[in-house]
Amino acid sequence: MAHILIVDDDEIVAELAANILIEAGHACGWVTDGDKVLQLLKWRRPDLLLLDQDMPGMSGRQVLREVRQSARNYDLPVIMFTAIQGAEDEAAAMYGGAQAYVRKPFDRRFLLHTVKLVLHSREGRPAHRELREVMEYNAGRGREDGFVTRAV
Repeated sequence: MAHILIVDDDEIVAELAANILIEAGHACGWVTDGDKVLQLLKWRRPDLLLLDQDMPGMSGRQVLREVRQSARNYDLPVIMFTAIQGAEDEAAAMYGGAQAYVRKPFDRRFLLHTVKLVLHSREGRPAHRELREVMEYNAGRGREDGFVTRAV
């Protein structure tokens, strides 16, 4: 089970996506704008962010940029979720740091499959805090870059 935060200004779409993900065994919540999600991410880190690309005020791409620049959430998995059609928008989202791209209206199976793939790709990776601790430990052993040159 993953904790998934949905960010979409269309509450009907957000609720539909949440219901599908809840039926699949995930815990979900949603917010309706970019400012709210950034405030929430200061206090709680979900396992995955399902982010609408086109919202009034702060766009999904702007939120993604802020997330990627955040020391706390820079490695948070993000799936862009949008009704915008076009390869350029998809490429921009992926280059901006999204792990996947789901077009609306979405197919239930495709949404679940994409969520599963993104979550599975994160399994076995150390959390960024654990990785930082290892790097700091290695840096204390004389390596400025924090990397180990040989296994012990």
